Amino acid sequence: MKYYLEFEKPLEELETKIDELKRLSDGKDLDITSEIKKLEKKAKERRSEIFSNLSPWQKTMIARHPDRPYTLDYISLIARDFIELHGDRRFADDPSLVGGFGRIKDVTFMIIGHQKGRGTKERIYRNFGQPHPEGYRKTLRLMKLAERFRRPILTFIDTPGAFPGIGAEERGQAEAIATNLMEMSRLKTPIISVVIGEGGSGGAIALGVADRLYMLEHSVYSVISPEGCAAILWKKSGEIGPEEFSKAAEALRITAYDLLKFKVIDEVIPEPLGGAHRDPAFTAERIAETVMRALEEMKTKTPSKLVDERYRRLRKIGIFEEGVSDTQ
Repeated sequence: MKYYLEFEKPLEELETKIDELKRLSDGKDLDITSEIKKLEKKAKERRSEIFSNLSPWQKTMIARHPDRPYTLDYISLIARDFIELHGDRRFADDPSLVGGFGRIKDVTFMIIGHQKGRGTKERIYRNFGQPHPEGYRKTLRLMKLAERFRRPILTFIDTPGAFPGIGAEERGQAEAIATNLMEMSRLKTPIISVVIGEGGSGGAIALGVADRLYMLEHSVYSVISPEGCAAILWKKSGEIGPEEFSKAAEALRITAYDLLKFKVIDEVIPEPLGGAHRDPAFTAERIAETVMRALEEMKTKTPSKLVDERYRRLRKIGIFEEGVSDTQ
């Protein structure tokens, strides 16, 4: 059963009717093909109209869509011979972060990513994609393993943020994230990161210190969620809701095209009309093509040059110039 977001409701009625007509005609001597084609054309036009005018808050809802492909979905679509590796060798294994070696178009990558889980049982097991410190320590162990064997690293980012519980803080959540940032900045192997859903706070950037950073068209990447931002700004003035969330999302500039404009990311990867969940195979193929193109650009660089360029790329983020506007 398809799940529709609130702003997709006009589309739901049309697509439900198309499905009913297809079931009605299945195996029966009924010629309703022309009627189905008319409705499909209308649905496509309606979908195009909706998705060409999305607000940042609506894009946030798409990034969180329950049917959206997660890390393991993309791995199954683009990687062969994937072997998942577990544990941080200090405390435990964290299921909210998965990683292991896998082959993409005959190149062996260390593939790492957040995993939110589907259904209540798995989501609880995966902690809704919110990693603990042992998750970040596990991923760092795997990245160093990739460096040792001179294998490129591919990370998939999709988390509302690192887990903020007492246990996580007691085990050094902030230190684990900070160590990942420092160590990733000097790993002597190519690192490619793709934001596939939510990129939330330090929980996301702990996998995002990369030579190339990409975002799917309807993903979001921000220091805080729109709800968290709205709570900070407007909670004292009264109740907060969708209107405040929308204003916060607009102000945060969290969409892929906003971040491309600010040169935080390198490229936006297109999604099928309606979002990645409408055609996961198409989205996965676009990701694979982008990753392999990026790797081709980096394969001639020496390890020291890779590290130097990664440092310079990170240092450029947030640069601004002061000046007097023409209106003054």
